[in-house]
Amino acid sequence: MGAFEIIGGKKLKGEITPQGAKNEALQVINAVLLTDKEVIINNIPDIIDVNKLIDLLKTLGVKIKKLNKGSFSFKADEVDVDIMTTDEFKKKGSSLRGSIMVVGPLLARFGKGYIPKPGGDKIGRRRLDTHFIGFQNLGAEFDYDSNTNFYKAHSPNGLNGNYMLLDEASVTGTANIIMAAVLAKGQTTIYNAACEPYIQQLCEMLNSMGAKITGLGSNKIIIFGVEKLVGCNHTILPDMIEIGSFIGLAAMTQSEITIKNVSYYKLGMIPNVFKKLGIKLERKGDDIFIPSQEKYEIESFIDGSIMTISDAPWPGFTPDLLSIILVTATQARGSVLIHQKMFESRLFFVDKLIDMGAQIILCDPHRATVIGLERKTPLKGITMTSPDIRAGVSLLIAALSAEGKSTVLNIEQIDRGYENIEQRLLNIGAQIKRIS
Repeated sequence: MGAFEIIGGKKLKGEITPQGAKNEALQVINAVLLTDKEVIINNIPDIIDVNKLIDLLKTLGVKIKKLNKGSFSFKADEVDVDIMTTDEFKKKGSSLRGSIMVVGPLLARFGKGYIPKPGGDKIGRRRLDTHFIGFQNLGAEFDYDSNTNFYKAHSPNGLNGNYMLLDEASVTGTANIIMAAVLAKGQTTIYNAACEPYIQQLCEMLNSMGAKITGLGSNKIIIFGVEKLVGCNHTILPDMIEIGSFIGLAAMTQSEITIKNVSYYKLGMIPNVFKKLGIKLERKGDDIFIPSQEKYEIESFIDGSIMTISDAPWPGFTPDLLSIILVTATQARGSVLIHQKMFESRLFFVDKLIDMGAQIILCDPHRATVIGLERKTPLKGITMTSPDIRAGVSLLIAALSAEGKSTVLNIEQIDRGYENIEQRLLNIGAQIKRIS
């Protein structure tokens, strides 16, 4: 198990460039299975989860070539669907959450898609019903073996377009159903669809491959099925979660940081939510500049009541950044209620922050109240373990702001979602070292 050793309390300075978006990459890489033509994808992040997915596609027979840093060529002209029943495929597929999105493309193109229960962060219940109910609405048959946790979807007579109202605006569920529907016969209407920028990017990529999808950016997506798709050249957006992480890092360490090439218009309300914590940030072209700030103060509502920050489906605030908001609030002036609605286990990392000296009341599995220390009492370095990707980076930010030495264990969780994070932090002056 790897670890980071960090000497905190140092101001950082410089430029940092976000990686390609992890969540978009997991979607668009699976989409290459929909065609036998070459697909080129650029700005792919070099992280564990994405590399595992690329390896899973290789197992299925997809031809993959690395063209340049972050750019890959994919050609799925000799896919062997029988591989899906092998132990090798089951082992690899069960190791990451994004593997569930192989099912939609394989079902659409080959009439069957199998996957073991996928892995990922242990942040609460993450059911797959939305995916398979969507496939059933398109005419697929579904089978689940509870003894082996193996999911199977079949469409022996092909898929047919249909109207469906999703029971939740699941991002991966919406992506999976869209990929299945693009080759179905007739029209599919998906209502209560997720509309995150990742979904918009997936739809734009599919349209460039010959799909007919309208309603991008809304919660009503209409798909007119086509017979086949062709290749394309697609570039992944910068990762909005990394961008938010770097904003929080700058605030906590009183650093002057410029975040480069952020695709500002795709960030939604992320900049404004950080501004509610009193963090100054300035848009400069397509960059975000965060000045060194000695203090920042949390806003209150108009009637003077305590600020509440909660997650919601897009265009609401992404749940992946609530951990960053929480840790950033620990050194603010004022108090804030963090309400994590989607996942009931995501706030349990706050015990580590409390051990560091933060004032946090965990009200229940979904809510935590943070009483800002206003830098009067700095956090102190401790040894702690990263429970998931986002909490891991939140603890890393806390450690970089704390007095003394911290050790963050289980950093493989951080590596799943953040590319070469220690080198990029070293480049702006952080004192961090990877140890085994």
